Amino acid sequence: MLTGTDLLTVGQMTARSGFAASALRYYEAEGLIGATRTSGGQRRYERHILRRLAFIRAAQNIGLSLEEIREALGRLPEGRTPTPADWAKISRAWRGRLDEEIEALIRLRDGLELCIGCGCLSMKRCRISNPDDVVSQYGSGAVALPELLREDRRHHGA
Repeated sequence: MLTGTDLLTVGQMTARSGFAASALRYYEAEGLIGATRTSGGQRRYERHILRRLAFIRAAQNIGLSLEEIREALGRLPEGRTPTPADWAKISRAWRGRLDEEIEALIRLRDGLELCIGCGCLSMKRCRISNPDDVVSQYGSGAVALPELLREDRRHHGA
């Protein structure tokens, strides 16, 4: 059984994890982390939750959605600290995604050099990259960007 010294308060978790208390509550409501309650209703977190929060931060930094993070966390063991083997298994799945994002960023970088080189900075009027505004048939926005770079990441987590 856990003792009071094995559990961290919200303040301790925010200080140790770098997440705001509101993010902790949100992640708990989303089922990404768990907390127990004191008799007075205050949240207490097991220490292994710090590793889950570090995992969430890393996953957000590479662009995973909350659903993808939830799925990955679902593969981790409950009630025990994940082992290096547990983390390695999950991180291997990220490698392909990171490789795709790196390739997309390289294509973007190389394409920007051409666009900036012409001086117009207008994909709508650009005679080199978008003559006669042919890209408009594919929709509005930055449709010429690689798909991974067009994703709206504002909704991928707190």
